[in-house]
Formats: sequence, C-alpha cells, structure tokens
Amino acid sequence: MMNGSFITVEGPEGAGKSTVLAVLAKRLEEDGVPVVITREPGGIKIAEQIREVILHTENTEMDERTEALLYAAARRQHLVEKVLPALREGKVVLCDRFIDSSLAYQGKGRGIGMDAIEEINAFAIEDHMPDLTLYFDIEPEEGLKRINQHKGREVNRLDLESVGFHHKVREGYLELVNKYPNRIQVVDASRSVTAVADAAYDIVKGFLQKRTV
Repeated sequence: MMNGSFITVEGPEGAGKSTVLAVLAKRLEEDGVPVVITREPGGIKIAEQIREVILHTENTEMDERTEALLYAAARRQHLVEKVLPALREGKVVLCDRFIDSSLAYQGKGRGIGMDAIEEINAFAIEDHMPDLTLYFDIEPEEGLKRINQHKGREVNRLDLESVGFHHKVREGYLELVNKYPNRIQVVDASRSVTAVADAAYDIVKGFLQKRTV
C-alpha cells in the first residue's frame, strides 16, 4: 500500500527545475513534510551509470530507440529501488523528471511517437504514475540562453541538439498538459526563481492538503 505522494517536475532544458526543486524540498521539510528528492535518469547507482552513457557528449552515434530503452531501464531500477520504498514509508517523493520526459524528448523530439514510448515505459513502470506533475514552461530559446550563461553547468548531449528539436520537445509537453489536465499543472518558468518556487510550493501544498482531508 502506498501512503506517500509521488510528485514529478518536468520541463525543457534551462527551465530551472533542479534549482526550484531544492527550494521546494526545503520549504516542505520546514513544514514537517517527510521529503525524498531524486532525479532521472539517476537517483541510484545503476541508474546514474546509465545516465552517464545516455548523456555523454561523445555518444552522438546513439540510436534514438537505444536512448529510449536506456531511459526506461534506468527508470525501472530507480522506481523499484528508491521511489516505491519511499512511498511505502509515507514520504513525499520529489523527482526531477519521469515518464513525461521520455514522451516529450524521445516520443516527440526524436519522432519515435509518443504511443511507442508509452508502451516501452508501461513495461518499465507498470501502473506507477505520478500523483502530481509540475511542468515548468519556457520558450526553448530562453532556456538554452540560460544554460549558456550558467557557468559550471555540465554540458550534456541534449544541449547539443538544434533549437528545432527543443521546440518539438515543448510541443510534446504541451500535448501532455492537454491530455492529462488533472495531473499536470503548468508553472511559468520564465519568471524569477523566487516566483517559480512560490508557485510550485502553492500547488504542491494545496495538493497535499487535499490528500489529507
């Protein structure tokens, strides 16, 4: 039986997810909410090793279906090893990316098709979908500009893609917003970190309060 809440944060490159997620986790912990913060691909040893293969800038020859399968494999291990145990303990799991990233990046961005990606991931996650997803929306040009200005940030293989690719990814995300309006809440990520963090906190806090009623 799952007593916790599985909350994911999604968005294109440069949306500020990781920064805001850390702020959000801190504020929830201050409220006395037991929080586990994690990321995809990664979060545990095996998945982090897969992440290194997927995002390595030298792996430009990687086939798009290989990429999709690697993401699904990392997701499965991360889910069973870290996410589900935390949910069983009644914790709130805040995860930087989950299945929606694969649907948007590989399904739409790579052109594999969102239905095909959904089938691959259905095998990986079974029926374990997020309870709530925050989608940080930002224009691709602005997101990539932020990345270029962020000194010290590790450049990954996805950063090397064309602007056109990132526009397709955003289109994919917006399709998911329309498809799952009850699960996915949109946050305007073009604003300051404080404004985005406040918006994210209000949504999550409201969601958690409803679950306890």
